[in-house]
Formats: sequence, C-alpha cells, structure tokens
Amino acid sequence: MSYTYDRDDEDSFTMANFRDHVDRATFDQILEMDEDGEHDFSEPLVFNFFDQAEETFGKMDEALARKDLDTLSQLGHFLKGSSATLGFIKIRDSCQVIQQYGHGQTVDGLSEPNEAVCLGKIKEAIKTLKTDMVDLEKAIKTFFDDAK
Repeated sequence: MSYTYDRDDEDSFTMANFRDHVDRATFDQILEMDEDGEHDFSEPLVFNFFDQAEETFGKMDEALARKDLDTLSQLGHFLKGSSATLGFIKIRDSCQVIQQYGHGQTVDGLSEPNEAVCLGKIKEAIKTLKTDMVDLEKAIKTFFDDAK
C-alpha cells in the first residue's frame, strides 16, 4: 500500500503496539473463520480492507479539498463500519471523528456550527488515520507473515 504520513522513525512500531490498534476479541472472531490453521479467509479479507481504505482516502482528500462535509461524513461512516467489523479500533475512532464533524457535531454529539473548525478537525483526523493505517498494516503484515 502507499499510504503517506509524517513520521520520523518508521521502525519504531513493533508488534507490542498491535493491541493498541486491534481489538483482539473481534479480530480473533475473524481468524476463527479460517480452516486448518491457514488464513485463506482472514488474510484476503483484511488486505481487501487496506485496498478499500486507500481508495476511500483518495475520496476523502477530494472531499476535503471541496470542503464537502456531507461526503466526508459518509466516507467516515463507511470506513468506520469496515474497520469496526475487523476490530481495527484506532481506525474506527478516527473515522468516528470524521463522521461526527462532517455532520457538524463534536465527538460528544454537541453542535459545531463553525465549518472551518469542522474541516480542521477532519483534516487532523485524516492525517492521524493515515498514520495509524500505516502502523496497522505493518503490524498485520508481520502478524500474517509470522503465522506462516
């Protein structure tokens, strides 16, 4: 994948951080669908998510450039659902921020009528989302490589 992000030390991420990104109970449910200890079901499912996320990031960047809060909210909601299904909690949480501010609401559900504030919070959330996606993908690749 080709996610871009600002990070000084790419190698600082370790498998110890896996639990910070993944709800293991949810992820384990996905893994239970595999047969014979092979990851023929889970691995393609997870890597399809990364492809889907990359495409969604492009759409988010376009919507952000247009200042299209409604589309940003929809895209945040879409990616939030996919990430939650797989147990990717940091991704889910950033998407929640995008969804809420796209609706003109804070994460707590309070009204935020200032469009510039909403766009700023979304821009920050997208940056965090992309960074977290790089970290998550690195951990997931390591997880599946170690399982082989």
